[in-house]
Amino acid sequence: MAQRKAAVVGSGPNGLAAAIVLAQAGLDVEVREAAPTVGGALRSGELTEPGIIHDIGAAVHPMGFSSPFFRSLPLEQFGLRWIFSDVEMAHPFDDGSAALLTRNLDGTAAELGRDAAAYRELYKPLVENWPQLYRDVFKPIGWPQNARLLAAFGSRGLQPATRLAGKLFAEEKTRGLFAGSAAHSVLPLEQRLTASFGLLFGAAAHAAGWPIAEGGSQRIADALAAYFVSLGGRLVTDARVEKLEDLGSPDLTLCDIAPRQWLALAGHRVRESFRSLLFHYRHGPGSYKVDWALREPIPWKAEGCKRAITVHVGGTMGEIAESERAVWKGQVSERPFVLLVQPTLFDKSRAPEGRHTAWAYCHVPNGWRGSALHAIEAQIERFAPGFGEIVVQRATHDTAQLERWDENLIGGDVGGGAIDMEQMLFRPTWRRYGTPLRGVYLCSASTPPGGGVHGMCGYWAAHAALEYLHKRLH
Repeated sequence: MAQRKAAVVGSGPNGLAAAIVLAQAGLDVEVREAAPTVGGALRSGELTEPGIIHDIGAAVHPMGFSSPFFRSLPLEQFGLRWIFSDVEMAHPFDDGSAALLTRNLDGTAAELGRDAAAYRELYKPLVENWPQLYRDVFKPIGWPQNARLLAAFGSRGLQPATRLAGKLFAEEKTRGLFAGSAAHSVLPLEQRLTASFGLLFGAAAHAAGWPIAEGGSQRIADALAAYFVSLGGRLVTDARVEKLEDLGSPDLTLCDIAPRQWLALAGHRVRESFRSLLFHYRHGPGSYKVDWALREPIPWKAEGCKRAITVHVGGTMGEIAESERAVWKGQVSERPFVLLVQPTLFDKSRAPEGRHTAWAYCHVPNGWRGSALHAIEAQIERFAPGFGEIVVQRATHDTAQLERWDENLIGGDVGGGAIDMEQMLFRPTWRRYGTPLRGVYLCSASTPPGGGVHGMCGYWAAHAALEYLHKRLH
């Protein structure tokens, strides 16, 4: 294996994960990254004022912290430190209260009134078996480690979030809490599969937490890259690959890029039938993102929101469902569901004394070029009166700007493609990671298990590639 070579295109978390697996197997591995820095959508930088670090892409990492592959690596030795808040996620309401998601399952349930028993019953088996559930869900379709657990999860997770919450919960606050997590699916909440996101994000909070990386999400990418180099791998930045031939003739090639980008690299080498499959791969809604430099912490009406890194701003389940439904109709709600992160409450390394930061986005139609700034800030002001008065500076990013920053974010889609039933099972095609070209594989978020900073797409793609190579050699 030491004489075998592999090339990886793209240094997002999946590209780096794939490169590490290949290097661990003894291959001579080179990663090429078009940007000046590694990380893909896992980068941080100064967007507002000098000395203030903002996460340009992903900010909070519940699935990354729980990732069995990341946990198998000595990333702490390469500079990664996780930071947790007292409350994993807060969800404010108009009456000045908030539903609080904490690592304590019983404590969270106890605050949900009539829904306490139903909430506890829903999440307890998932939390108690979290490592097994995570591994079975975050893998390609195949025989699970715990078939009974996965079947129980699927019986509820495959339902629409609105239906499951409507059946189980009587309290509006519980339904809103569940809806906020389900909205990470970026699907209408009346659609099948959305309940699974509410289950997974809730279980992750209780079983492990929703942490951030000290100093910014870039530290995760830097730690992965440093560990890869320690294995003997080579990482080349500012090295755009225009066509696969630019890579020479490696034994394996793994591409951490979107399907349409891969078509451009493959060129005439791909038959029209496969080209058509990738060309018609569907991307989901985009995002409109805002970063703020603040003179003080956000003045939330609900005290619990001041104890959380993550705040879901959207009100009731009905409001959140309306917001997500509108996006799929090509519209943006006047009251969008806003995912907000306030890292400097817990990570002082990101800003000078006397300054704070906030990061937020809402879902918008794919490729939408309008501004959602007023709608986002109005939603925050609704639950934190006086927010506008503490803003020192802001940076906005529409869907086109997000795609220019990272070409994988097609139309501002941060999830690597729509996550509906069809594309969950066959993502991006029935070949999953494989392509018609020998030894060439996809390993981006457009492959199973999908978007998020967890590295599992790269991990499984690399194992598929190694299996092919072993068969070829023997």
